Amino acid sequence: MSASITEQDVRRTVVDALAALGADPSRAAPDATFEELGIDSLDLVELAQIVEDTYGIVLKGDDVARIKRVGDAVDLVVGRAG
Repeated sequence: MSASITEQDVRRTVVDALAALGADPSRAAPDATFEELGIDSLDLVELAQIVEDTYGIVLKGDDVARIKRVGDAVDLVVGRAG
């Protein structure tokens, strides 16, 4: 991840991706679960692909299985990028 990319950038990317997958972006707070947002496992695979396309960070199946909340996804991407 480039030094110019911030946690805020990653959060915006994740929320925008979730909105494109049908979630209400106004409900996509860091503590919101993907289940609450109506995001299923196939949607999470799409989110992982968006992260890879945007930041070059590969999220594997185990990674995706561990993330349960919006904040988990943001933290994982930021952690991998750092």
